[in-house]
Amino acid sequence: MRVMLDTNILISAAAYPSSSTERFMRLVTEHHRIVLCDYIINEFRDVVAKKFPDEADGAARFFQKIPFELVYTQKGGKELGVPVIRDIDDEPILATAIFEGVDVLVTGDKDFLSLELLEPKIMTMAEFMAAFS
Repeated sequence: MRVMLDTNILISAAAYPSSSTERFMRLVTEHHRIVLCDYIINEFRDVVAKKFPDEADGAARFFQKIPFELVYTQKGGKELGVPVIRDIDDEPILATAIFEGVDVLVTGDKDFLSLELLEPKIMTMAEFMAAFS
């Protein structure tokens, strides 16, 4: 299964490792295919530079530790019929998840979680672990 991880999930795994984030990352890397777009990677780097300036080098190494499929960000979601999402900054991620045909988008963002989409399924990390472990 192809699973897109939102920036907040990556930040949790990299900056706040816990037994649950480690279990989640092990599950998704060993049994599924992680899909990331350049927008998510750049957003991750921006958040790390702003909130954890001393960890910028570690952030770069984080992506060397996990296998993932890189896809390019889909632009112009509204014009392509992507559902409206409250936070316009989330639109490129939603559009990319839809147009790349990912099976699940894992996020902690309430704007994504409030959408009622059949594809991709939008789940929290806990929901994903309960459904697929």
